[in-house]
Amino acid sequence: MKKLTIKSWALDDRPREKLLAKGKKSLSDAELIAILIGSGNREESAVALSKRILQSVDNNLNKVARLSVVELMAFKGIGEAKAISIITALELGKRRQFEEVLTLPKITNSVDAYKLMQAVIGDLLHEEFWVLYLNNANKVLAKDQISKGGITATSVDIRLLYKRALELGCVGIIICHNHPSGKIEPSVADKQLTQKIQQAGVMLDIKLLDHLIITEKAYFSFADKNLL
Repeated sequence: MKKLTIKSWALDDRPREKLLAKGKKSLSDAELIAILIGSGNREESAVALSKRILQSVDNNLNKVARLSVVELMAFKGIGEAKAISIITALELGKRRQFEEVLTLPKITNSVDAYKLMQAVIGDLLHEEFWVLYLNNANKVLAKDQISKGGITATSVDIRLLYKRALELGCVGIIICHNHPSGKIEPSVADKQLTQKIQQAGVMLDIKLLDHLIITEKAYFSFADKNLL
């Protein structure tokens, strides 16, 4: 039986090629780690090995970052060089996140949030949904795009939204999306989604502080209109 080469694998099994073709955000955590380690072992691919490492720590990148070189080398196929590569990459990510905390602003009202996000999504021709993750001083820990849609709508996975919130240890979030039509009034779907996100946050003790609908020249704030 002819041995399959990496080039003959499906695109989704080739993380480097997938990154080039679809962009970095298309890759899973396991695929990103697979690029770092380069190869697996005789029994499993780099992606499979990376998945096994993640599964050992409940798929939590923060826990992976706390693994030592020795602990990583306990996985067959991970030598000292690969373990150091993983630790180095995650440490760089941590430091980058820290720098963002220093440079991103404090949000004191809806105008602050609008000014921060208008330049990002205000003039787009398609809808995008973003989240601002805030600490207890209302400083932005991160701003992430959650989804990207068409001209009239975008879908949101609330589980992924709060997974990121828990990873950051934030206490509040502000959700934002744009209306390419220029209309700032929320739709029924906008109101229903806001309610779902707010209810999910109650269970996790993460407060939904506001939902902004942003256009090129104006915005609508759920908090300002007492809709939260």
